[in-house]
Amino acid sequence: MTEPTPYIQVKDLVFRYADGTQALNNINLTIGEGEFIAFIGQNGSGKTTLSKCLNGLFKPTSGDILVDGLNSRTTPIAQMVRRVGYVFQNPDHQLFNSNCWDEIAYGPRNIELSEEEVKARVEEAARVVGLPEENYTEHPFFLTKGMRQRVAIASILALRPKVIIVDEPTTGQDSRQSIEIMDFLLSLNQERGHTIIVISHVMPIVARYARRVVAMGMGKILLDGPTDEVFAQTEILAKTYIEPPQITQLAQSVSDLGFYPGTLTVESMVEQYKTIAAKG
Repeated sequence: MTEPTPYIQVKDLVFRYADGTQALNNINLTIGEGEFIAFIGQNGSGKTTLSKCLNGLFKPTSGDILVDGLNSRTTPIAQMVRRVGYVFQNPDHQLFNSNCWDEIAYGPRNIELSEEEVKARVEEAARVVGLPEENYTEHPFFLTKGMRQRVAIASILALRPKVIIVDEPTTGQDSRQSIEIMDFLLSLNQERGHTIIVISHVMPIVARYARRVVAMGMGKILLDGPTDEVFAQTEILAKTYIEPPQITQLAQSVSDLGFYPGTLTVESMVEQYKTIAAKG
């Protein structure tokens, strides 16, 4: 399998808050174009801090982050957010305009694009996220949470970043809404080529969508690799205080029978069962 072209390179990253708390400790990470990655780990493990460093909201205490060849230390935030977009866990925290059109248009206007270009970008982003034209003049807070999240994503898409980070995309949504938003992110990845990074505590969602998992603990990267391989590392994964999906745990409990301890789906478990049963 061909390795993706590197787009973000994190080198010896340390981040310390103003009160002296060290949130990130010597992080080294490469993120390629077109990847679909999940950041996992307990609260306080450093996932969100790392994500905010990646798009320039936070500047490194030491070390470097290169995004598309630009060093986040010296690159203005306006240029960084055009390359790495960040969608907050609660979309209401980044929606502040009185209608959806102005919300999506805010970023392009802020980087001083012409109104003609702003209009083109708003219409494109609204179309991509599935926001009906009749909602353009509506206040975002009158929409469902799922649609507010789409408006938040559209406001990021209008800047046309290569990378989109979404913090806890399924929080507060039911199963149907969770699958809907994750399928949408997958379409951005597969059909439009965006690198997607999700921060999530929902391991079945991670297993279903992420092709790579970065597991964090105590401000460090404990595991980084293909999703099935990360979930198979039970002893190290336990340090993140995150449990693999139930189907993975089941496979691990019967791994002595020949089941793969990194099994991610029920369908895979069934196929393995058929193979094992056929061998007698």
